[in-house]
This record gives sequence, structure tokens and C-alpha cells, in this order.
Amino acid sequence: MSNIEGLLKQHGTPEKEVYLDWENGSVVDKEVYKEMKPFYLERTFGNPAITHHMGWETLDFYMKAKTKIAKPLNVDPQALALTHSFSESNNLAVRGLAKMNKKRKKIIVSEVEHLSVIHTAKAMFNDQYQVEIIPVSNDGTVNLDILQEKIDSDTLLVSLQTINHEIGTIQPVREALEIVKDKDESIFFHTDATSAFGRIPLDYNKVEVDLATFNSNRILGPKGIAGLYIKKGTKLKAIYEGQLSVEVLAPDVENPALLAGFAKAVEIQFEKFDEINNQTKKLRDKLLYGLQTSIERTEINGPSGDRRAPDNVNISYMGCEGEALTVECSMNGIYVSSGSACTSRVLMPSHILTAIGRKPEEAHGSLLMKLNRLNTEEQVDYVLERMPKVIKRIRSITGGIEL
Repeated sequence: MSNIEGLLKQHGTPEKEVYLDWENGSVVDKEVYKEMKPFYLERTFGNPAITHHMGWETLDFYMKAKTKIAKPLNVDPQALALTHSFSESNNLAVRGLAKMNKKRKKIIVSEVEHLSVIHTAKAMFNDQYQVEIIPVSNDGTVNLDILQEKIDSDTLLVSLQTINHEIGTIQPVREALEIVKDKDESIFFHTDATSAFGRIPLDYNKVEVDLATFNSNRILGPKGIAGLYIKKGTKLKAIYEGQLSVEVLAPDVENPALLAGFAKAVEIQFEKFDEINNQTKKLRDKLLYGLQTSIERTEINGPSGDRRAPDNVNISYMGCEGEALTVECSMNGIYVSSGSACTSRVLMPSHILTAIGRKPEEAHGSLLMKLNRLNTEEQVDYVLERMPKVIKRIRSITGGIEL
């Protein structure tokens, strides 16, 4: 028996399970799965770049599916590049732009961007790029005054998330875009809208960003497919080489089944957009209020009200440690993630939580919970009933001290 098998056996199966770790992994909606299945077993599995009947048939489907995905963004389907993940889309936005525009050497990002943006920008130091990191307030909102100060004639790109994936801050993207373009129309603006797609309205015909990242599995579509909106006139180069394909910026054999699932997930999420998000927001507020009022020494991370993503709950529990919290939650059938990132055996606090002023021990003691259309009020009630016991047990182990 492997160590992992032994751990699972020791863990056992809880009497009830509530999955709230949608940030890090997800199932596909049952209707999405039904939509994908024929593309593995029946027709329309051909390569859309090949000129024969089954290639043309797949290409026809391909363009219709991209039209469905483009609709809620209010953009031309031809402006969408499909990739294999949102991290690839973010890399393509930053690196692909730099490969086409070599004169300017400054990239500006906020300190709470996803690591696929921050690490990509910093990795370009070797190519003589300067990276400016813009600070945020204690609720995670980017400082627009400092952004304005940092923009100059050498600035190539500003990248700012629409919604922070960890603490749910809805960023002032429209205002930031206006600041950038008022300074210099030729500066490119990218937004990572991965956590916003399906949660808040996005209209890139009105808010004219140059580049926007979005993906499938955050709306219960399949993993392995994402997108990058590229405004007309914005030129990128592919960041890797591959074979002949429809997607010239992600040269590979297209996967019709994944695209079918992505399109179906978009259809479901946006047909009942208001209903889904109103219900999610109701569950979010119940969970936030219930956890804060029933457990002492807690701090909510991120903003409140309409400036917070409708699916996001992030709370620091003083006197607790994140990894112990996630294990204890798991023993109770509550699946969440912590504000600690375990890398190379060194437990590091979340860069986002430290950016908003949390001490390392406060960041380590935080839990992230996300909600979607599969979660129910009954599940939230179960979490509210169990979490005070979880926190009490962890604090009893540490003696209740501030770690």
C-alpha cells in the first residue's frame, strides 16, 4: 500500500461532503459532459485545419462554438484565440506581445496578479525588461495613483486582473484602462478575467481592453481549454512552435470535444446568469456572516458587498495553521484550500494575503471557499454547523496562541 493509499484509508469517508475548492479543481456539469461525449465517439472529430469533408465539418462546428463563447463578451469570434489553459493565455498575452513589440521594455502589473502573470513578467528580466509592481489597499484594490505615476514612454503593457482569484476583489478595470490610454493610446492593456467570466458582466465592445484571459473550468466546463480575447489591431506572436492548426497562436491539434464542452458551459452559465449569481451571492453572504459571527478572532480577507466577487469567501482564523485547517476540514467532509502554498517543502504564505497586509501567521491561518451553481443552502448550513468545532479543535492543539 502506498503512503497516499494509507492516508486515504486512515482518513475514511465523512458522513457528508461539501466541495468548496472550485478555485483549484472542478467537475464538469452533467449537461456539459453529455454535449462532449459524441465528439469522442461519433462525428466531428476531424482536424479543422485539413481540407476534407470531416475537416470541413469540424471547422464549421468550430466556428459556431467560438461564436457562442464570444457572445457574452460582445466580441467578434475571430478575435478569440483558444489555448490549453488560462496560464497559457496569460503567458501568451505577456510574452506574445513582447515578441511583436521589442522597442518598449516596461511591464506594469499589480502585486495581487495570478502568478502566471507575475512570474511571466519577472522571467523577462533576462531580456532587459523592467517590471513595475503596483501595490494594493488592504482590501486588495490596486492603487491607481501609483499606476499613473509609473506609466511612461517605455511602457509596453499594463496587466490588471478583473477579479482577484483569492480574495474576490473586483478591480477598477475601466478606470485603470482610461488612465493608461489617456497617458498613451499605444500602451497595451491586458486583464486576466478568469475569475470574472460568468460572475460579472463583461463587455469588451464597451470596455476596450486589448487583451483578456478567460477559461472553461471556472464555469463547470472541461479543463484543458481556455481563451484569450485579442482586440483587432493587437499583434501577438506564438510563444511556442507546432503544427498546422486553426489556432495559429496555439499551434496544436484542436480538441473538438473540449470546445463543445466549453461552449455548452457558456450557454448554461449565461442563460441563467442573474439567477445563478444572485443565488451564489446569497450563499456567499450567509457563509461570510455565519462564519464571522459564530467564530471568534476571525478576519475577512477582501472587500465587502458589491465590490466582492459573488462566489468568494476568504477568512483568516487567528491561532490556526492553514494545512492543519484543511486536513481537519477534510476529516469533516468540507473541502477547501488554505492561504499557504507548499513549494519545495517550504510553507510560504499567499503573496496576495501578504500584499493586503496580513502577517505570515494570519495568511497561513486563512481558508478560501468558493461557491457555484452546484452548491446548496443545505451544504452551507452544514459548513456553518461544523466549522466552529473545526476551529476549536485546531486552537486546542496550538493552545489558542497566535502562531
